[in-house]
Order: sequence, then structure tokens, then C-alpha cells
Amino acid sequence: MKEVKRPWGVFKQFFLNKKCTVKLIEVNPYQELSLQKHGKREENWYFLSSGVVQLGSRKFKVNKNQPVVVKKNMLHRVIAGKHKVEFLEISLGNFSESDEIRIEDKYGRK
Repeated sequence: MKEVKRPWGVFKQFFLNKKCTVKLIEVNPYQELSLQKHGKREENWYFLSSGVVQLGSRKFKVNKNQPVVVKKNMLHRVIAGKHKVEFLEISLGNFSESDEIRIEDKYGRK
């Protein structure tokens, strides 16, 4: 992410002229995404609120305005505590929901 200062403030440029898919994801309080990985895309997350991220077996707190990079084939998920977590997901690569390989899912999805 590139940060550019202007007289009126600042803008954050995530990518320039790259094919990407952008989602705004909201995770409800006390909910979580499935533990999953993707073989055909990298994900870049930009948090609009704080929450918890799991990358591999490591879990850590993320703050508002914090970026996180999820490489191809890396296990990952976002976990919400007592507050909703909102983040931008910017996917680079061949995007397809069928590229998800779920390892754990508390909602019973495969």
C-alpha cells in the first residue's frame, strides 16, 4: 500500500492498474470466517475496525487501518470478538469462490 500526502490530507493507494477483486467484508460479533486457503489468489486485507486474524497457527490482534497480506496457500481467517469486524479484501490473481479450501468451519460448510 502506498500512502500519498496532499495539502488536503492523504490517500492510500492499494494497487495501480492490476486486475483485482475488491470486497467489503463484515464479520458479526462472536463470529468467524472459516479457516481456509486459496491456491490461485493472494489477498490483501485493510481493516476498517479492529479484530483478530489467524495466519497459519498464529493468531494476533489487528487494529483499524492495519493492512494484512495473505499469500497463496496460506491458512487464514478473521475472528470477531464482542464487536463487528469490517475490512476490505483485495484479491489479486484468478478470483473464484470455488478456489476456497476450507479446513475448519463452525457453520458446517465444506
